[in-house]
Amino acid sequence: MFYSFIMRSAIWISLASGLACAQTFDVATVKPAAPPTPNGRGMIMIGRPTGGPGTNDPGRIHYPFTNLKTLLQNAYDVKDFQISGPEWLATERFDIQATMPPETTKEQFRVMLQNLLAERFKMTVHRETKELPMYSMIVAKNGPKLKESPPETPAAPADADDPPKGPPPLPPPGQMKFDAAGFPILPAPPSGGRGGMFQMMMPGRARLMATRQTMQDLADRLSSVLTKPVTEATGLKAKYDFTLTYSSEGLSSGVALMAPPPGGRGGDHDFVPDGEAPQDLFGAIQAQLGLKLESKKGPVTLIVVDKAEKTPTEN
Repeated sequence: MFYSFIMRSAIWISLASGLACAQTFDVATVKPAAPPTPNGRGMIMIGRPTGGPGTNDPGRIHYPFTNLKTLLQNAYDVKDFQISGPEWLATERFDIQATMPPETTKEQFRVMLQNLLAERFKMTVHRETKELPMYSMIVAKNGPKLKESPPETPAAPADADDPPKGPPPLPPPGQMKFDAAGFPILPAPPSGGRGGMFQMMMPGRARLMATRQTMQDLADRLSSVLTKPVTEATGLKAKYDFTLTYSSEGLSSGVALMAPPPGGRGGDHDFVPDGEAPQDLFGAIQAQLGLKLESKKGPVTLIVVDKAEKTPTEN
């Protein structure tokens, strides 16, 4: 009986492995991405990934101007700082489109991405755990400086699987106004809507604008900006609207890159904002949000890329 149990277990593992291997996209195209160009407003906007399980388009994905580090994050459900491998994983850019059955689950989708990386880029990886520096986000001594979001409207319920929307549409060229820090003054988002988080970058400075976001949402974004784990320890349970402006020197870039506004004090190509240089991220979080980042160490699981090819195999 014991032998029979072992045989049945081995068969089950074999079948499960076969199913995992069979989880591939119906059709997938992978090709090098063309460099982005500024639009009529002098802005370079990088499109975000669309489609996939839990979205309004579950049967296909489009990942424009993406890199393998981002694909690894999605494939293994990890953060940027949990990927260890050659630098080109973050610099080489690709356009990826793929189709799959609309009923594909998130777990199956991740396996499909893993298989795509293995098949098209000949990638092999392994996991390991290391003790690494990280941060704990707590409430500062004088308390939080956060505005709670208004209640959601019944017409726009929250949907955790639907990706956050970007900022409101920008004014037409020639009508855009900029604040003292050099950032465009955007229309206010609809009151009571779903909300989201949007980041803009300019030379030496960055701005994070959030509506209806939790402290865990903020910790997750700060983890990407600092490229280190940030654990949420504020105890604040509500959703908040906030804006955070800080110095971007030495930090990871955001999702949108902005050219300096025309007519700046230093000329079109040497814009100098009227206001003072912003604080570093740690000082800005404390001064503007009433929060604090404390250094600590802890175990972090890493996805280590052992081998990968820069040029994908043909579609």
